[in-house]
Amino acid sequence: MTLRNTILLLTVFITSCGPKTEETLKYLKQKTPSSVPEIFAPNVISMESEYEFGSIFNEDATAFFYGVDVGGKSEIRYSELLGNTWSDPKTILVDERYGYNDPFLSPDENRLYFISRMAKDGSGGLEDHDIWYVERIKGGWSAPINAGLNINSDENEYYISFTNDGSMYFSSNVNASPDSKNSDFDIYYSKSINGEFQKAIRLGESINTSSYEADVFIDPSENYIIFCANRKDGLGRGDLYISFKNIDGTWTKSKNMGKLINSENHELCPFVSKDGKYFFYTSNEDIYWVDANIFEDFRE
Repeated sequence: MTLRNTILLLTVFITSCGPKTEETLKYLKQKTPSSVPEIFAPNVISMESEYEFGSIFNEDATAFFYGVDVGGKSEIRYSELLGNTWSDPKTILVDERYGYNDPFLSPDENRLYFISRMAKDGSGGLEDHDIWYVERIKGGWSAPINAGLNINSDENEYYISFTNDGSMYFSSNVNASPDSKNSDFDIYYSKSINGEFQKAIRLGESINTSSYEADVFIDPSENYIIFCANRKDGLGRGDLYISFKNIDGTWTKSKNMGKLINSENHELCPFVSKDGKYFFYTSNEDIYWVDANIFEDFRE
């Protein structure tokens, strides 16, 4: 599928603001979870035959974006609430040459960010993973726009999340040694000033180590941060860790979220709904959700 066809698909899906939505219609009309994680929307979103990851709702929980791995290549799908019914998931970003994944909305929800290996020059070739976005325009979405040199490098940049003031958190292996490019990612943030991202800053040692830290979700108010890491105290191929911000602005030493969340499989792609109620993540190639009150169990 060409890039032109990709954008044509994107123009179909425009979520408009309207009256306040009934709570029972939100979140694909799924029964809300308890303090025990459970698969989200089984056989609708989380399918036995596919690998789903990187999920995000809009602020009203009436539009849902998520990544799916199909035959080793990722694409982004979308479902929205139309009246009292959720639409069947549709693929909105796909290409025969490269994948699209890690969708995330900007704070004002006028941009959809994602990562892709598409070449910056539009040649259709493959490069390292960069962070891109499309902007909401009249009648649809723009063509993909690269997030720029203060975010992207000649190495790989993964996953995206934002604070309320527009600061972007993401991960990169730009500072990894040549022999550890696949195993040494760190978490960075970039301030947004007048709509322009500033030079990215690496987080400190309470978050980053010489191991793999990626897939970062930042609480919009910056009260806590959740990310995927591969460390000696881990339970599987990748575990989710959490850290809380101290009064002085530093971060507490990150803590493994334990067997409630982590397993011998790979846990990744954390996201917390805008209302702060539900924690979403991927485990064993499905999307799970759980009551976000469990975070208090990890606070010092």
